[in-house]
Amino acid sequence: MACPVCACDRFYVKGQEDEYDMQEFDLRYGEVFIAAEETENGKIEIQDETEVFCDNCSWHGKLKELRKP
Repeated sequence: MACPVCACDRFYVKGQEDEYDMQEFDLRYGEVFIAAEETENGKIEIQDETEVFCDNCSWHGKLKELRKP
């Protein structure tokens, strides 16, 4: 599972209350992996309907779009 434009597997989400509050994650085998140091500081919940952004290019969309077979 990777970005449909550039094949990057690193993404981020923006906080709902503060768009500058971002959390990065990797997609591995269809699962979200968040860095350990980020989970300790209160993570942003990431679900299928969450809008995610590619860390490498301008692609963004719902997480479920990346999980399509």
